[in-house]
Amino acid sequence: MMALDTVEVRKQVRVVAIDGGHRVLAHLNTLGIHVGDWLTVVERAPFRGPMLIEVNGTRLALGRGVAAKVQVEIDGTVESLTQAQKLVEAKKA
Repeated sequence: MMALDTVEVRKQVRVVAIDGGHRVLAHLNTLGIHVGDWLTVVERAPFRGPMLIEVNGTRLALGRGVAAKVQVEIDGTVESLTQAQKLVEAKKA
């Protein structure tokens, strides 16, 4: 598992967990990003600027701070979403 902000351009990844509070979850939900979705990193702005990603055929800019809270897998395998969420919570403690 790795953070979305570390994924290279033109890589397709699957969201396995979101490591954030209620506001982060609500913001990502509004943008159409959910656990289990496939994302493609289209472009990364220099100097820690926003990332351009594609989700469900729509391109959108996502700030690096929020992208750092999105945990993804490059191969896209999600064995158990509850297990992935437990891993994120264990890292917080």
